[in-house]
Order: sequence, then C-alpha cells, then structure tokens
Amino acid sequence: MTEAELNQLRKQCHTLLGGHRQHDPAAEFAAMSAYCATHQIEHDTYGEGEFVQTFEQKIATLLGFEAGVFCITGTMTQTLALRLACAERGSSLVALHPTAHILKHENSNYQLLDHFKVQQCGDPYRTWNCADLQAVKDKIGCVLYELPMREIGGQLPSWDELDAIKNYCREQNIHLHMDGARLWEAQAGYGRPFTEITHGFDTIYVSFYKGIGGLGGAMLLGTKEFVAKAKVWMHRQGGSVFRRTPYVVAAAMQFEQRLADLPACFSRTRELVELIKNFPKLKINPATPQCNMFHLYLPVSRERAIEIRNQIAQQHGIWLFNRAATTALADQSYVEWTVGDQMLALTDTQVLAALTLLHAAF
Repeated sequence: MTEAELNQLRKQCHTLLGGHRQHDPAAEFAAMSAYCATHQIEHDTYGEGEFVQTFEQKIATLLGFEAGVFCITGTMTQTLALRLACAERGSSLVALHPTAHILKHENSNYQLLDHFKVQQCGDPYRTWNCADLQAVKDKIGCVLYELPMREIGGQLPSWDELDAIKNYCREQNIHLHMDGARLWEAQAGYGRPFTEITHGFDTIYVSFYKGIGGLGGAMLLGTKEFVAKAKVWMHRQGGSVFRRTPYVVAAAMQFEQRLADLPACFSRTRELVELIKNFPKLKINPATPQCNMFHLYLPVSRERAIEIRNQIAQQHGIWLFNRAATTALADQSYVEWTVGDQMLALTDTQVLAALTLLHAAF
C-alpha cells in the first residue's frame, strides 16, 4: 500500500491503539484561530514578538533555565547546541548512547557538515551510566543524554545513575545536554518536578509536536549567553523563519492540558501491560514501563506484522500500530506503543478484543 492508502485505511478505523488523536487541518486551524482571537495574539517577526517571547520564557522558567529560543526543528536545535558546547569546552568530542537520534535518524549530519565528532558509550540495549562515561579516556566536550530513551522502549536511568552522570560532568567540566524530545513523558515517569530532573544539565532541547501535539517545532533552553549564540547559528543554518506564531500557537493552546494528562497516560500504560500479560506470544520491553511508552515484540517478521495490521484494520476497523521494526531475529519484530488520549478513551474490553485478534494471527 502507498502511504496515502495507509492513511485512508487508518482514518476508516473506529478503534486506534496508541498515540494522540489526529485532527484534520480544518479543525486544527479553527482551534488555533479561536485561541488567537481569545488571547489577541499578534504575529512575531523572526521570533521578535510578545506572544512568542513570553512562551519561550514560560518554558525556560518551567524547566529552570534563564532563557529559551523556539527552533523550527529538533535536528537543527541539537546539532547547533552540541557544536557550541564543544567549542566552549575545547573539545569536538560528543559522548552519546548508540541509539541516539543523531546517530540513527539524521543522515550523518554532524559528520558530513563537520559539526563535531562522536564517541558511543554504553550498551545499545540498556541505559548508560557513569561507569560507561568514565571508560572514555579522550577529552569529552559534551555529553548528550536522552530522557527517556525511545529506541529501547522509553527506558529511564535510575535517579542515582542520572545524578552520578550530572556530578561527573560538572567535576570534569563537560557540558551536559539533554535530548528532551520526550522530557514531558519522563517527568511523569520519575514523578519529580521538572526542575529536579533538569538540574545539572547545561542545555536542554524539548519538542512540541510529540507529546504536546503541536504542528512542529522545538526549543533550546540554557543560559542567556548560550541562547544568544544559538540564535546566531540558527540564522546561519536557515532556521530563523519569518513567522513562528503558528507553531507556537499550536503548542501553547494545548500545552497545559497535555501535561496534565500525562500522569493518567502513565497509569494507563501500567494497566495495559497487565492486560498484555494475558497473551504469552507478546513480549514487552521494558517489562515494567518507565514512562507512557514501551515496545511490544511480536513473533513474526516486520513484513508479516504489517500484513496482520492491515488485515485487522480492513476486517475489524482496529488500527493496532503505525510502524513495525526488525530485530536481530528473522522471525521477530517490534512495534512502539505510546499511550495517549486515544488509549485513555478505550475500555479494557476494547483493548482485550484488539489484542485477541492480534494474538490469534500468529
């Protein structure tokens, strides 16, 4: 099936498992228009404007930083942040986990554009700790730590492990940067205030289209001086768009509600895991969820998993997952489940019915 055909099939389903509801452009733009009218929003000009700048300061204050700047993509945000961090610390080496987004999903931009060099740390199937970092004998300019780690099912390091890394980076004068694309979800997992989680990080990137459900965009948080430098580099890389208002409106109008829903999403995640335990052919990673996402392992190839998904969607109107990925075993695949408002609206009976159909297909 083409992507357009798959989207149409998905739209025809009455039950969707995982993620947040997808609104069509007309409904989304109407909601944005109403929000702008209610709050008398005026456009920014290259990021200069009361609404955008107030939102930047709001997020900075929430996360315990001096300043923030709205960026058009997370890919641009992180590469410029790591480049600046390395320049300040006198080393072009960035230490990161083997599953980091920069390594897996950005087409080697850091290398081909000569931003910095990388050193992989830790085991690809678990969170990495201070001992992994200490094993690197080269001078490190910056450490990138993702919270939670998406590619291993949303795992979080223990609080003590995270604290040890923070302390080590401070002692060694290493810039500590957080890939916080899903920081909002991590906060629910840790059950601690944002400022406790972010304390000890020099800079953080957060996303506004994943857990928040905006149109797109990200933000870089740090000191006023660091953010000022980042703005210059963002302009150099073509990221200083004329109007940021639409992206900020799409995030701001639902920001508080999305954050308020995350504890319930995490609680629902733990309930779902208990339901899945009734189906022995399905395996979960991590076995105990650490945020409102996990990986579900299936005893079939990726290709067969997609066939099963499409068949159940066509015959029963149930959409089980978006994508499937291969594993080291030829007869196994996994899918990612993020528990959002769609799953909150489903009863256990509906979930069990969907899981029964999936389990019976193996």
